[in-house]
Amino acid sequence: MKRKQQSYYKLEIKCVPSHQMKNKHKKISSLLLCLFFFGGFFQAQVNNKTDSNRVKPQDTLVIDSGKKDSLQIFKPTIFDYTYKTQFSEKKIFDTVFTQDKTFIFSQYNNKDNFGKIQFANTGSGFQDLVFEVDTEQNLTLLPKKKSFFIVGINDIRYYDVKSPTTSFIYHNAYNGGAALQTTYTQNVGKNFNFAVEYMGLRSLGFYQNSLASSNNVIFSGHYFSRNKKYEAYAHYIHQNINNQENGGISDVDLFLNGNTNFDNRLNLPVNLTASDSRFAYRRYYFSHQFRPFASEKFPFKIRHTIFHQGNKYYYTQNSVEPYYFDNPSELIDYPSSSKKYSENLSNTVSVLFDKENFKLDGGVRHQLIKLGIGDVLPNSLNIPQELSENRIGAVGNLQIKLWNQLEVNSNLEISSGKAFGSYIRSQNLLKFEPIKDYFVNAKVNFQSSSPSFNLLMNPSVYRKYNFFLANPKNETTTQIGGDVNLKWFQSKLSANYFRIDNYTYLDANALPQQSSNSLNISQIGGEATFSYGKFHLNPKVLFQSALSNKDLFPMPNFVGRANLFYQTKAFKKAAEIQAGVKIYYFTKFASRAYFPVLNEFILPNADSFDIGGQPIADVYFNMKVKRMFFFIEAQHLNTTFMKNKSFTAPNYPIYDFRVNIGIVWYLFS
Repeated sequence: MKRKQQSYYKLEIKCVPSHQMKNKHKKISSLLLCLFFFGGFFQAQVNNKTDSNRVKPQDTLVIDSGKKDSLQIFKPTIFDYTYKTQFSEKKIFDTVFTQDKTFIFSQYNNKDNFGKIQFANTGSGFQDLVFEVDTEQNLTLLPKKKSFFIVGINDIRYYDVKSPTTSFIYHNAYNGGAALQTTYTQNVGKNFNFAVEYMGLRSLGFYQNSLASSNNVIFSGHYFSRNKKYEAYAHYIHQNINNQENGGISDVDLFLNGNTNFDNRLNLPVNLTASDSRFAYRRYYFSHQFRPFASEKFPFKIRHTIFHQGNKYYYTQNSVEPYYFDNPSELIDYPSSSKKYSENLSNTVSVLFDKENFKLDGGVRHQLIKLGIGDVLPNSLNIPQELSENRIGAVGNLQIKLWNQLEVNSNLEISSGKAFGSYIRSQNLLKFEPIKDYFVNAKVNFQSSSPSFNLLMNPSVYRKYNFFLANPKNETTTQIGGDVNLKWFQSKLSANYFRIDNYTYLDANALPQQSSNSLNISQIGGEATFSYGKFHLNPKVLFQSALSNKDLFPMPNFVGRANLFYQTKAFKKAAEIQAGVKIYYFTKFASRAYFPVLNEFILPNADSFDIGGQPIADVYFNMKVKRMFFFIEAQHLNTTFMKNKSFTAPNYPIYDFRVNIGIVWYLFS
């Protein structure tokens, strides 16, 4: 959408001596009248400049005579309120009422969860229906079911705002409680910004022993010197993700047989009654860079980055659970509750060549990495209490832009250590845009690293769940793919191929294994938007298949959704509304089972069964009033006239019908 031509408005406000006030009275009155008039006009300009997420220069409106004694009055627009990650370009606060908002702000984690299926309670996590690589699990302890809430280094936002700014995101929860995310950010002078962000969640859930709660606090800051030779980024994050673990319902037939006694889900018996899992995630981060010479002649910078990240996973039990063992001989002399942890102290020094269309940096990195357990296990199990190592490696990044049509981004990281072996990651992206709004993204990614730390060792009071994967082979993943984006119907076509060697997984007995044969997965999908007047249809589909070893990663062959909605201005254009229906569907498949002790998914066991094959339909009404968004959904509405037979994983039903409310509010002071 095109913006109106930017204009500067200049009015003189000149200071005059007191003895001249009478003669100037009429001029001042006229000036104030003009200022009042133009003030209303400027406000209208601000309200209309929300149609783009791109930052454009010279968007601040200035009232200035240019004379020595004149006053400058700045009127910020939406383009003066921006954010970025450390290595991304600036974006403005997105206050446009687009269709993607209904998939983001109707979800408690504020993400589009296509390709995932949610557990019954808010905050209980998801199961992946589609294979993807999670780089947050590299050389760290991160249980899969806890990973959907993690805010990584490259997710931290640094802000630049012309006035104090606050945002609120609210979601109601199941059977009491709520989820709230709020951000406060402010510039101090022209060179420093700080932000405080908080996310809290508490949801009781509909089933026994299913409480979910989490807390997330972020402090961040961004500074640059007046001459822009020095720049620094810093943040601290502390996150807790806590869940009661009920092990799923113990008798699926009671859920499926239609007995009205069990319409109240609290009446359904569950497998675990005294267990919960807790994950703590903490990081200190500081990165700064200095340009010693004039950039025109010597465009070099020196960057230093240091951070410490600690992950802790607890599986706590008030007492041992009969669900996990048949007789006392299957227990060992160990606390009923267990703890695992990992730490990463990273120190990197890089040299950067920084031109507008060509950026290259390379550096060296030292890491101190630890993986351990809380209490020592009996010697007979041969499981160490802690593994630690010093790693030395190199990092490099390349960015090339040509003719505003071609862009290449490439990065490489190599390191090695005695405890966790070698590590190689290379990500390469090429973007080609021969015609505006018609572009191709092609990518080739490669990664070779230790398996997820959660699969390397585990302590447990249950003998059969103690393990140590000694001398594992590197899990190697090669990805080749890309997408084609067309302005025509706002369409996007994508394709990906994955080859995973030494694929590491948990078998049906919840023990880690490595495949001697490669796992090959192909994916092809697309998305488009069709419009007729104020009616719109947005379908998104993905077809996938495991070309070999399909039993190692069970997946549906098809995942799709459709969003049919009506969008228009309302209430004399004071508001904008969306109303529609969303349908989410995936084909039936032999699902993996969820294993609470590790917060991971294991291969199907004797109690597993197929899931999928039933649509999940939501009806919604959304509205935007100025900078406030309202999202109201009747979720899984089809269960009001047909029986809920949908599951997230075996023994874990999907949520029943519920009314979901989301509110997003931006306050620009």
